[in-house]
Amino acid sequence: MREKHLVVIGGGAAGFFGSLRAKAVNPSLKVTLLESAILPLSKVKISGGGRCNVTTAVYDVPRLVENYPRGRRELYSVFARFGPRETVHWFESRGVALKAAADGRVFPITDNSQTITDSLTQAAEAAKIFVITKCPVLAIRRLGDVYAIHTDHHVYEADVALLATGSARQGLQWAAQLGHTVVPPIPSLFTFKISDALLHGLAGLSFPRVVGCLQVAGQNPIRQAGPLLITHWGLSGPLTLRLSAWGARLLHAAQYQSKLILDFFPDHNAEELRSALLRLKAACSRKQIGNAGPAELPARFWERLLTVHEIEPKWTWSVVSQKSLRRLCQTLKHCVLEISGRGTFKEEFVTAGGVSLKEIDLKTMESRRSAGLYLAGEIIDADGLTGGFNLQQAWSTGWIAGNAIGQRTITASPMVKI
Repeated sequence: MREKHLVVIGGGAAGFFGSLRAKAVNPSLKVTLLESAILPLSKVKISGGGRCNVTTAVYDVPRLVENYPRGRRELYSVFARFGPRETVHWFESRGVALKAAADGRVFPITDNSQTITDSLTQAAEAAKIFVITKCPVLAIRRLGDVYAIHTDHHVYEADVALLATGSARQGLQWAAQLGHTVVPPIPSLFTFKISDALLHGLAGLSFPRVVGCLQVAGQNPIRQAGPLLITHWGLSGPLTLRLSAWGARLLHAAQYQSKLILDFFPDHNAEELRSALLRLKAACSRKQIGNAGPAELPARFWERLLTVHEIEPKWTWSVVSQKSLRRLCQTLKHCVLEISGRGTFKEEFVTAGGVSLKEIDLKTMESRRSAGLYLAGEIIDADGLTGGFNLQQAWSTGWIAGNAIGQRTITASPMVKI
């Protein structure tokens, strides 16, 4: 009997995990992985600033899916089968020690993404998976029961094909040609361009927890909390990334013009904050206000806030009026900024959109439009917040696709490594 052949298009996290799982379930399966770049796993390599944020320590599935602006309902069953706990076990069982940061991000203990990419490429080599790089696919055609995958030097005939091309436009075009509906991809996880006197000259200052409210004209507000970072072009940090993910489509439709309202003291209401400033004024009446600000705020930010409100930092607290205190409180609790554009987040560029989940059997990741075609990773219309959630989606959908492919093509009953 002719050996079955799986061709995987895309050498990222989903492509590798799909290949490895299919081969584990069916060792007699021939697996060829095609990658257009010089080296595979490029996004894995840069994830987490080169440390590789492998996954998240959010193991509870109901809590886990809340970190996916698109696909959270559909991904529930996916993560119930293969989630962060299984991902951690997969790597640790292969000698890769992992650690969880205080914020729940999981990294290799080496803090080096090469540890993760090496484990995957070595596993593929041990499994005798043919990984072919610098091999861009030109076309995919279905010929009866097989797929013809055209490259510039060869036509691969596949009994089953796994499309794991991430957000690449060509991959989405192939999916569309094979009958799929593609939700137009747009950026997610980006920073905000903001030009405001309050922020000028303060690049590098950070705040541990700020609540932000995104107000796109004519739409319901989007509220998130998290650390905030001032940059040369505006704002970055987990808060802006979360807001950009949840508001990706609204912001895109509004051409990235929106109001952003920040609360720098989210654990205190306005009256509590005013009382705290009054106590500070009483305790530091003879001190220069610029040198005796709230301990929760960076000193440079406090000085800039005073200047914006026409309060000289060298003045003593005793001369600050009740009106000035109210204005300071108003800005600290309800700071209105104008977003004028979209910045970038190079560590984890993610798109919202992709192949419609309605056209994929999420129990197997097989296409409902083209039998024998499987899809996994960022190509599907499901994306997460920053923090390892997007890589986890790739590991999970890749594993499920590979598991189904292995079972589909199996001709015997070999031992299966879990």
